[in-house]
Amino acid sequence: MRITMIGSGYVGLVSGVCFADFGHDVICVDKDLSKIEALREGRIPIYEPGLEQLVAENTSTGRLSFSTDVGESVRSADVVFIAVGTPSRRGDGHADLSYVYAAAREIATYVEGFTVIVTKSTVPVGTGTKSSASCAKPIPRRMSPSFPIPNSCAKAPPSRISSVLTVSSSG
Repeated sequence: MRITMIGSGYVGLVSGVCFADFGHDVICVDKDLSKIEALREGRIPIYEPGLEQLVAENTSTGRLSFSTDVGESVRSADVVFIAVGTPSRRGDGHADLSYVYAAAREIATYVEGFTVIVTKSTVPVGTGTKSSASCAKPIPRRMSPSFPIPNSCAKAPPSRISSVLTVSSSG
């Protein structure tokens, strides 16, 4: 499976490396060129035990790569994870989801064919629906043989179904 992680912080990088270690082809994308260059050189910007070794092993096998090119990374993906930051909003402390919605809109411009879009577990319940609504042209709900697919934010023609699947933690 081809997986794109949008965001290369704790959630995106660690999840991406683990998916690569499971045998999937993963591209971790970030707008921060210096972060991507550091990752390509094997310099890890966060601490997680064993992460540096897993990054080295999976980049050497070609299962893990790093990019700033959202378009190419999304077009080649079967699954796109939105793992961008969700800092607390000033004043009320609620999650600032503006980065999530911006990523969903950007992804929608590049999706070609069936692509599952997953939001990370640290966003509030309902973020997937709101991400879909923030996009210009939702695709009607379709059913997969194994699970219902929520409305999509893809601008692809209706024959090319994409989806937003929200995965939320209970704690």
